[in-house]
Amino acid sequence: MAAAGPFVPPTPTPRPRLAASFPASRHPPPIFAGAYDTAPPPEEEDAGDIDEAAPRGGGGGGGGKDRRRAVRIAWEKLVRWSRSWRRRNRSDVLETTRKVVVLGGGSFGTAMAAHVAAKKADLEVAMLLRDDLVCRSINQSHVNCKYLTEHRLPENIVATTSATDALAGADFCFHAVPVQFSSSFLESISTHVDPKLPFISLSKGLELNTLRTMSKIIPKALGNPRQPFIVLSGPSFAVELMNKLPTAMVVASKDKKLASSVQQLLASPNLRISTSSDVTGVEIAGALKNVLAIAAGIVEGMHLGNNCMAALVAQGCSEIRWLATKMGAKPTTLAGLSGSGDIMLTCFVNLSRNRTVGLRLGTGEKLDDIMSSMNQVAEGVSTAGAVIALAQKYNVKMPVLTAVARIIDNELTPKRAVMELMNLPQVEEV
Repeated sequence: MAAAGPFVPPTPTPRPRLAASFPASRHPPPIFAGAYDTAPPPEEEDAGDIDEAAPRGGGGGGGGKDRRRAVRIAWEKLVRWSRSWRRRNRSDVLETTRKVVVLGGGSFGTAMAAHVAAKKADLEVAMLLRDDLVCRSINQSHVNCKYLTEHRLPENIVATTSATDALAGADFCFHAVPVQFSSSFLESISTHVDPKLPFISLSKGLELNTLRTMSKIIPKALGNPRQPFIVLSGPSFAVELMNKLPTAMVVASKDKKLASSVQQLLASPNLRISTSSDVTGVEIAGALKNVLAIAAGIVEGMHLGNNCMAALVAQGCSEIRWLATKMGAKPTTLAGLSGSGDIMLTCFVNLSRNRTVGLRLGTGEKLDDIMSSMNQVAEGVSTAGAVIALAQKYNVKMPVLTAVARIIDNELTPKRAVMELMNLPQVEEV
């Protein structure tokens, strides 16, 4: 065997100084947007030591230590920046908020009521409900006997069927009524609503006959075009919020100051809140992802495999982007928490109501049987037809979401829909 020659280490490739990546503020940006990301990092923190972290070696040995040290220093600087930013931006929103009202007692409305109530013991959280039995359960046992029954609710949550009592003196209002029932419900309580009361919409979908989102439904139903409005959306299952698992969402409003206030009201160690001014993008993504989740469930129910699932969701994301951008949404919104984040959650996780509907359709069950057996609303079922009407209005082709609408209308079987989609012309990806 020939003897190995002497090892000659390769000439190390010069690396750019880490500080050069951030010439404006000399600080790295946060890893992802969150509760304190609306301004540049504080300038007085010295970033000079970042130069010392630049790796000077090549492969192993000392070079590996230098790289580990660079990572450690970068992380420590991020933590220092985060602490400094929080100190500078402490808010009195929670301190000055005395009462919050939640309209609706479904799973997510209940979870949001519990989340806010847990942040401040003397905060009154009123839940306006239709069911006397659920009211008594919450007030006497501190449990919602219909939804999230295994979770005890904070004692500062009070349930009532009286709109007058619930809305009196409220500082913020969370709207958690299903979209298709929202107009009639809001009209019935409009005389009790303060015209300056901010409405935070938790409802996702499109009104079937009018194609309106909640940002249009709420002001119209209340008879006040200037009613302050915020939409809260993102990948968030109610049960995980109740279990205080790490969650990130986005609040969107045309009023940046209002969005910031809601951000500060909701942000907690287990809930990160980003802000946006793209109300259209957040609402449309939240509505259309429910229809796509039904399609994903159908693929799962038919056992069509992972390749098919990935292709379908990718195509669905493109269709949502085509329509939403035609309606004025920002592409960055669709790539964020309320877009791709929410799509991934609802399409790939079994806790999704809409995915469950699709899964059962894919196994051959009838839609009427599925809907009659559910105690929660799957908004994608009613939204599907509205989505297709929107697509026609904006002249956008949406083959996957159109197929879902035709399956729901019993005009196409899931098997036939798959065959027709696979036989569409082979075209350039856009």
